[in-house]
Order: sequence, then C-alpha cells, then structure tokens
Amino acid sequence: MSEAPCSSRLPGFYKLSVEERVAEISRLCGLTAQESESLLSGAGLKVELADRLVENCIGVLGLPMGLGLNFQINGRDYLVPMVVEEPSVIAAVSFAAKLVRECGGFSASADESLMVAQVQVAGVPELERAKAQVLAHREEILALADSFHPAMAKRGGGAREVEVRILEAPEGPRGEPLFVVHVLVDAQDAMGANLVNTVAEGVAPLIEKLTGGKVFLRILSNLADRRLARAECCIRPAKLAQPELPGEQVAEGIVQAWRFAAADPYRAATHNKGVMNGIDAVALATGNDWRAIEAGAHAFACRGGRYGALTTWQMEGGELLGRIELPLAVATVGGPTKVHPHVRLAFKLLGVSRARELAQVMAAVGLAQNLAAVRALGTVGIQRGHMALHARCVAVEAGARGEQVDRVVEMLVKSGEVKVEKARQVLEELRKTEAATRERLG
Repeated sequence: MSEAPCSSRLPGFYKLSVEERVAEISRLCGLTAQESESLLSGAGLKVELADRLVENCIGVLGLPMGLGLNFQINGRDYLVPMVVEEPSVIAAVSFAAKLVRECGGFSASADESLMVAQVQVAGVPELERAKAQVLAHREEILALADSFHPAMAKRGGGAREVEVRILEAPEGPRGEPLFVVHVLVDAQDAMGANLVNTVAEGVAPLIEKLTGGKVFLRILSNLADRRLARAECCIRPAKLAQPELPGEQVAEGIVQAWRFAAADPYRAATHNKGVMNGIDAVALATGNDWRAIEAGAHAFACRGGRYGALTTWQMEGGELLGRIELPLAVATVGGPTKVHPHVRLAFKLLGVSRARELAQVMAAVGLAQNLAAVRALGTVGIQRGHMALHARCVAVEAGARGEQVDRVVEMLVKSGEVKVEKARQVLEELRKTEAATRERLG
C-alpha cells in the first residue's frame, strides 16, 4: 500500500486558482516540480508516444482532470483523480463523500482478481461424457494454463479452476447446445485481458482433444463476476436535510428513487449511468479499460433476468444504508499505467498500488456519485445544481474569460436561461459596463 495524503478534506479547494490547487496537492502528495508543471501545462501524452499506442494517430485529445475530495474508505483518506468532461460530476461526488465522511466514511471490499477464459467447442459427440473428461483432467488443464505465464504463477496468481457449461443456444449448423469450458485465472494487479486470452488459446488444443469437438472462440469474458467490488455507507437522515426539506423526507426521496430503478429498466439505465459517471472518470484517470468495466457492470445488472440497479438504498435502524456491488476488473500494472505521464501522476495522487484497493475506491466513488444523483432527484430535482455548473461551459463558449466567467454564470442562473445566445448578450453588456468604468476612471 502506498502512502496516502494526510487528509482528503480540502475546504475551499474549489475557490483556489488552478495554480494554487496544484501547489496544494504538490505539497500534500510530494509532487516534483516537473510533475506539477506537467499538470499545469497539460503536457501529458505526447504525440510521439500516442503514435506508439494507437494506429493512424493524428493527435491527442485533452480532457479535464480533477480531484474527488472528502473520501474516507476503510478508515483511510483518498484524493481521487477523475477525468471527465461533464460539469457537476466532481462537485457532486465530493459533496456526497463529505456527507458520508461525517457519518463514518465508506466501508469497501473486493474479491481476488479472478478472470474467466472461455473456450467454445462445437460438434461434441457426447456432452456429458465430454464434461466428465474435461473435469477429470482439471489438473492437467491448469498446469498447461500456468505454463504460458510462469512468472504470474510464481507471484501467486495464475490458473485456479476449470468449469464446464452446457448452454441452450439459437439454432446452429448442427442444432446442438453450446459446450463451453471456463478456466478461471487470477490476474493479480493486472486487468488480465492479454493473460487470459493467451490461456484460452493455449488450452484450446487440449480441450479439443478431450471433448472430440472443434474449438471456435477462445477469449476472456468481460463479465468479471468472480471479481466483484463492494462499498457501503450509513447516513443519519439529519445530515441529508436541505433548507426547504427535513432530512427524513430527503432520505425517503432517496429510497423512492432506488425503488423506481429497481422496478423499471428504463429508470435503471439512467440510475446506473450516474454510478458509472464516477467509476468511468476514475478508470480514465488511472488508464483502465472503461469500456470493459461498462460492459461488465451492465451485464451484471441483468443477472436476475431483468436489468436492474447496481445500488440499493434502504432505511435500516433509523439510518439510510447504501450499498453497491459490481464487477471491477481494474489494473495498477500494464497498459498505460506505466507509460502515460498523467496516469502515473494519478496513481501517485491516489496512493494506490494494488488492483483490489483500486477497485474498492472505484466502488465507493460509484456509490457516492449515485447518492448525489438520487438525493437531488428525490427532492429538488437534478437541474438546480447541474445547470449552475453547466452555465460555466456556456459562459466560456460565449467568450467569457477569467473573472468574467463567474459574473456571466451568476447572471445566467439568475435569469433561468442558460443558453449561449443569452450568455453572449450578458457578456456584451458586461463588457460595455467594464469599458464605461475604465473610461470614467481614466
């Protein structure tokens, strides 16, 4: 475990300039002058390196990186780097984390890093006999799987188990069920895609020999349901109170919002999108495969036969209890984690070196992000806070700069019309006023 910052509570951090924020986290996290400068300059991924990472490279797209604050997970503080372009995500998650922190923080856990290698076999003459054959040769299959990544096995990872599944499938060329072999592999601190794909391809000839069938697909599954992460929190209703609403009413609104998502896939899709707003942002900051994480999360949300919510919110013993559980196949090694300068910086800020700990942090972020959303939805609505932050983007698009941005935002929100055309009108009037003041003074 890496050393963590002394506290994730940084009151007034949002009021500082970018330069002041970087100076503060540089002091807290021990960033070098070069690292601080790279944050301020945006000089993260250079085109030369980008060209080695993807094909047909023509440039680099920049996205804002911010810090989720106030997180206390299993008694430890975390500054959480988040890369996201949507206004309100980081502000909302930091606010929710503060509410949870005041009630004892998050507790979280994560399973060992088991991934599934799938081998599809067609034309198996005797399904049950083939199943028995595969399971009887379990040790041989596991040994063969480990032979492709001996270093992983020496570090305590590697192949763990063999399973056989016989599945009903759409009518195929032979009209037969699907025969699928799973090899479970502990990827440790890696996401595991390359490792597991190598295992799937490597054991395929032996599987073919044991079953008498023909192997087709050999690939990992992104439904990493043996690699689950969980987080939970308890909140006293009094902490949820809003100026116009008592805490008990806010808590009831949160529970009702969850009940809606649990019952209706249309609502659940948006409910879970809010969860993934936070998880994806941390995945991007830490160079993880957010597409695989999304695929696994949404598949997991269908495990009961219907798409449902990834979180639960219920009143227990007079307190609001929130829980989340989802697959999180994440890595602290491999891929861009050692290549991309800003990804390396993100890990330094976060103070995490193990994949299971990173998964715990991401689960807590997802739960906090969901809390912020359902708290607003179940009471005053989502637009009040969201539109205030959206107004900043509108003001900048209209041409506002520096201190003009805050003044234009204030006028837009007051008018209730957060549109670019309105922002241009406000900005023009503001500039006229500023020009008249300068002329009068001198």
